[in-house]
Amino acid sequence: MQNKKRNVDILVISDVHLGTYGCHAKELLFYLKSIEPKIVVLNGDIIDIWQFSKRYWPKSHMKIIKQLMHWMTKRIKIYYITGNHDEMLRKFSGFKMGSFKIVDKLVLPVSENEKAWFFHGDVFDVTMQHSKWLAKLGAIGYDLLILINRFVNFISVKLLNGGKFSLSKRIKNSVKSAVKFINSFEQTAADIAITNNYDYVVCGHIHQPEIKTFSNNNGSTVYLNSGDWIENLTALEYADGKWSLYKFGETEREEMKKGQEEYDPSNTELFDELLAGFKIMKAS
Repeated sequence: MQNKKRNVDILVISDVHLGTYGCHAKELLFYLKSIEPKIVVLNGDIIDIWQFSKRYWPKSHMKIIKQLMHWMTKRIKIYYITGNHDEMLRKFSGFKMGSFKIVDKLVLPVSENEKAWFFHGDVFDVTMQHSKWLAKLGAIGYDLLILINRFVNFISVKLLNGGKFSLSKRIKNSVKSAVKFINSFEQTAADIAITNNYDYVVCGHIHQPEIKTFSNNNGSTVYLNSGDWIENLTALEYADGKWSLYKFGETEREEMKKGQEEYDPSNTELFDELLAGFKIMKAS
């Protein structure tokens, strides 16, 4: 059993990549069920349409959609900001159903005097703009690397009594161009936010969780990145007047094992429940 749910004013998650082998949907569901948010910002790449396949859509991924639908029936505001992996949804920007809305970017007041600017961040990615096929090929390679990483970690933990490590993080941190891109991404987002007098700029896309203050000659802003649910298993929370980074850890993993559901519905039952929730939303 999970403890009493925590109240969160604004929840931000991004880069979940539902529909890929690397997605940690079970851990994400455990986290989502542990909180009671007032506003939810899905900051891009929630569903990975680039790599979507009918052959791979496990129940754990369906349960994430069901949880979001549950929040919608409770009239919790949910903003779906489109990313590059779910860019197909950009043609539906502005679509609204109940408390759910699809947008390309978002500005929200977080207090009486402070505003936050949310967007996914792929607009800064030159590869995305000029060589989309190369970006898609890279996404497939990244997903394969995650699978290899899981196998390596299994061998390390089970057979060698070693610890877990991230191959992709080591590659990112060792390649100077990758580090330079991340730094440039953060600085560019912050500079634009300062120009527009935003107190916070909140991104996803680069799978690098962060809360950092940037300054230039025109002022300062706080840059935030929600990370991902492939490697970092992180989210951003705004509560009690401040932002914090949530990270799913070993404590949560142990709690998740103890509180696993006795009844595990089939995909058909989950789909029927989703339809029922959709009908409730249409009727209200």
